Formats: sequence, structure tokens, C-alpha cells
Amino acid sequence: MARNARVCRMLVLGFLITTSAQAETGDTMDGAALYQQHCASCHGGKVAKAPPVSLLGIMSASSVLRAMEHGVMQEQAAGLDAKQRRALAEHLTGQSLNEARSAPPAPSCSPALSAFDFNAAPGSRGWGVTQDNLRYFSPQSAGIVAADLPRLELKWAFAFPDAIRARSQPVTGGGSLYVGSQNGTVYALEQTTGCIRWTFSTVAEVRTSLVLTPWLPGQKSNPLLYFGDLVGNVYAVDAVTGRLVWRDRPDDHASLTLTATPVLREGRLYVPMSALEVTAAADPTYACCTFRGGVAVYDALSGEKLWVGYTIDEPPRVVGKNAVGTERIAPSGAPIWGTPSIDPKRQLMYVGTGENYSSPANDTSDAILALSLVDGGIVWRQQMTPGDAWNMGCETDEKINCPPENGPDYDFGAATILATTSAGRDIVLAGQKSGEVFGLDPDQQGKILWRRKLGRGGIQGGVHFGMAVDGDTLYVPMSDFDGGPRWPGVAQPGMFALDIRTGETLWYTPAATGVCGEREYCQPGLSAAASAIDGAVLAGSMDGHVRAYDRADGRVLWDFDTATRFSTLDGGTAHGGSIGGGAGPYVSDGMLYVNSGYGIYFHMPGNVLLAFALPEQHKTPASPGNTEPEGKP
Repeated sequence: MARNARVCRMLVLGFLITTSAQAETGDTMDGAALYQQHCASCHGGKVAKAPPVSLLGIMSASSVLRAMEHGVMQEQAAGLDAKQRRALAEHLTGQSLNEARSAPPAPSCSPALSAFDFNAAPGSRGWGVTQDNLRYFSPQSAGIVAADLPRLELKWAFAFPDAIRARSQPVTGGGSLYVGSQNGTVYALEQTTGCIRWTFSTVAEVRTSLVLTPWLPGQKSNPLLYFGDLVGNVYAVDAVTGRLVWRDRPDDHASLTLTATPVLREGRLYVPMSALEVTAAADPTYACCTFRGGVAVYDALSGEKLWVGYTIDEPPRVVGKNAVGTERIAPSGAPIWGTPSIDPKRQLMYVGTGENYSSPANDTSDAILALSLVDGGIVWRQQMTPGDAWNMGCETDEKINCPPENGPDYDFGAATILATTSAGRDIVLAGQKSGEVFGLDPDQQGKILWRRKLGRGGIQGGVHFGMAVDGDTLYVPMSDFDGGPRWPGVAQPGMFALDIRTGETLWYTPAATGVCGEREYCQPGLSAAASAIDGAVLAGSMDGHVRAYDRADGRVLWDFDTATRFSTLDGGTAHGGSIGGGAGPYVSDGMLYVNSGYGIYFHMPGNVLLAFALPEQHKTPASPGNTEPEGKP
């Protein structure tokens, strides 16, 4: 019972897969028997989010084995020997590990293309492009405006080996494009050709974007590259050579994960923390729960941890027992899934939090918090959904660890945005999985200036991973994937444009219908982060298309189907799929980069990075990026 529950608790979150303990029949490892004994109860539908076997089979055997030996499934597979792990990996994928090989890498760069260009400063300041998370690429840095979009051509495609999802947003600088991957490899690619300058291997999947130290043109000291991995490690790597400079785990909680991109400002690195403990609670013998979200702050150059600002003031304590006698511990949860927005004028950072994991729920879950840049203390809080305690125990038949509140799991997964209206008024913008969008006053303790219910909402519904702002226009991608009695109402998947001053809807373009056809796991809806350029907003869809919407009226200016097969730089092929997660379209120096593939939670898998460019005759010169120094890292 306990072992099966431990196996389930990672599967329910959909981390693809590979858990399992295994059975041995005589001297032979019987993969089918192992699956039936230890996996079928989860993948057969007992746990709602456990991926079906058809999805498991798309993975490579080496990727499954890596996950059990060195990745997110290492804890669950610790009691298995090498033969047992190999047998299950081969059974789930239908591949022999003796024959399976990762795809050959893309070509290495020639010496001329390998040279780091210190005159090409970073194309952005991180995931949000600027530190206020506007996700707006200016014409100078993007080199592309709305009128250019119909002329874009696919220039090259890069295959991520051993992957069925691609959700690390790239960053550019020095002539490199830096991107992470599901199998834990970070790539430095020459940004115009896609050849490999260097690679760096991490412990686990890199889901975050990457943050590059800014520099002045002509600077000769090597900048650093910052990112996190799925099992909670934060890294600083030399952006020129790929050499590890420092690594740390900002919290000792076993379930710690880093999914939101850090923020670099004036020599400090702000690392938002979340946890997979919400899945551990599927096991009735697990004492739920002890994690509390926060932001860890480092000296960016040395890696010294300076302090942690927690989203829950008090540490958790035992508050009772569940039906099988396991301790209940609270308050817990309030993880941070999105990148903080930084407000230097008020010496604050704004973060959105998720639900509590255990009962009783407290007043900082499903909330927007202002944390001090000085010591991380909570300066003000504005809770949008009180009483939201939920964990994966609520998705099991027994519901033993399910809090009595039982959700509705309305995280703030999308990052906060600090915007300034045309009248000069600052406003904090936030979108929630409830389908609501909020405008808050940072000068009045987060007072709600307006709130708008746009979508139905749900666990994968509402505003999922990120909005964008251009002037007074807020672009809101709406997922609305989930339905059922817990989330009544009419789904409204598609793209909204709101006036940031009032919250009024300027236009709404519904998600396209009739494009999925026979594609399995294809749905409409916009889950991934959106990205704005001059005159348009770009957004990837769960149906595999990336589309550009006109700023004025929302009509579709450009539409490209990524859910197909592409010839790749390695001489092989890769396939696109659903576009989800925090990896929004990235625009720099006249090129558009799109990650495609979201093989998780019943969405279309894929493993490709696509690079689009204008024909040479249509190119206009772009600036060398952000040349303004950001302080020493």
C-alpha cells in the first residue's frame, strides 16, 4: 500500500512518468507484470492526472531510466536494482536499452561561430523581459513588429533528445541562445544557425527560463547564466564556457522544486520556491504538509544565500491526525509558481501564491503578496480566494489526506506584472486560475482597483502561465481546459485584451475550433505565457499552433502549426505538440523562437525548438540589446 502510494504520488502530477517498483519472476524481469502490479492502478484511471500508457510509450527508454536513476524519480526508485529499473523502462517505452540511443546532437559550432560576442548584450532581463514582467519586446530589441509577421519563415529546428515537452523559455546574449531541456541539458546555441557552442548537464529537468548577467559593450569579464532545476537546485554557469560557478539548494525540503525563473537585480538573485509536496499527500501515510513557499535571495556572484522571505509567517505544526492516524501539519503550501515582479521605487517585490496543502487554510494562499526587498518580510497581502486547501489526496478514491476545504486549487500560476498607465499611475496586475484578472494599487496595500471574471477557471483553467502588457493594453491568454461540476459555467478559451486602467475588455478572440481533427490530446485554449511586440501579441496554443493577434482588434495576423514533424539540425526529425508552460515566444534581433511540446496532463507531446526569421531583404537593423548596465551581478 505505502509503496504503491509513493509511486502514485509523482505520477498524479504527471511528471512523466517513470516511477514504479518492480517485480521479479525467477531470474527474469517481467515488465508487463511490473506494470500491472505497481503502475496500473494509477495509470488505469484511479488517479485523475496519472498519464495513460499511450503517453508513457512516447518517451525514450534512456529518458525513463535517467529519471529513475538521477532525476525526479530517484527517490521513488531508490529501492530498485539496476536490472529492475531497466526492465520497467524498456517495458513502458517498448525500446531496448541495448539498442536505443539518444538523437545525435546538432552540429557543433565552427571556431568562428563559437566566439562569444561581448558587443551583443542580452536581449532581455529574464523571463519577463523587463523586471516588471511586462513581457514586451520593443522594436529595437526584437527587430520584428506586427507588420513583419506574415513574412516570417522557418529557418531551423532543433531537437531536444529524450524529451516529450519543451518548456524552458530561451534567452539571448553574446550571440548565443540559451535554453534548458527536459533531460536536464542546458544548451548554448549560436542564435542564428542553431549550432551548439556548449552544453551543461544538470541533475533534473530545467523548466525555468535562463537569466543572463547584463554587461556593457566591449566588456571582457565573463557573464553568468542563472536557472533552476526540477528538484530544487539553482545554478550559476559561466555563459561563455559553460563551466559551473556555483550551485545550491535554497531549502532542504525533500519536495522543493524550482519552476519559476529567478530575477537578477543589483547583484542579487531572487529565487522563487515551490514544491511537489502537493503530490506526496496522495499517500495516506504521508504527514501532510510541511512546505511553505518563499523567495530565496543570493549574492549572485558568490552564491551566498542571504535570506529567505516566506509566504507563510509561522512554521508548520502538528494540528491533528488523518483517518489512518498520520499526523496532519499546517499551515503549509502557498507556493510561488511565477517570477516575481520587482518594484525598486517601493523596495518591494510582488508574488502570487498557490493554495494551502493542508487544513486549516491561512490568509496568504491564493494571494498577491508584497515582500520587502530588504529582508523578505510580508509588507501587505491581498487574498483573492480564501479557504483554498487542496492536495493530490483529493484526487484519490479514499481522499484520506484531502483537506475538508477540498480546493478549488486556484493558484496564481501566472507571474505578477508591475505596469504604469499612460496617466503615470502604477498598477499591479495578476491573473488567476479562477479565470479572474485583477488590478491592484501598490500605494494602498494592494487595494483592488478592479477585478474581471473572464473565464470559467479550473485546475488547468483560467489564466495559467503568463500575461503581457503593451502600453495600456493587457493581453490575457485563457486556458479553460478543465470542466465539470466543480467549475461550472461556459469555457472561454482564447485571447483577451483589457484596458489596464479599468479592466474593461477591449476585445476577445475565441480559441480556434476544428483544427484538432484526429490529433490525440489536442485541445483549444491558451495556457502558455504570452509575449507582446509592437502592434501584436504572440501566444502558443494547446492545439499546437502559435498565433499572433492584432493589438487593435484581436484578428489573427499570423498562424503556424507546430504540431507536426520537422527536419532538424542533427539530421533527424523532431515533432511539435501542445504549447504550454512558462515558455512563451521569444523575440530577439529579428528572430522568433518557439518551443513546442507539452507532454504532460493529457496534452500533445513534442520536443522541438523552432527558429523563425525574416527573409534577408526584409530585415531591419536591431539594437544590440539592453546595453544599460544592471549593476554588478
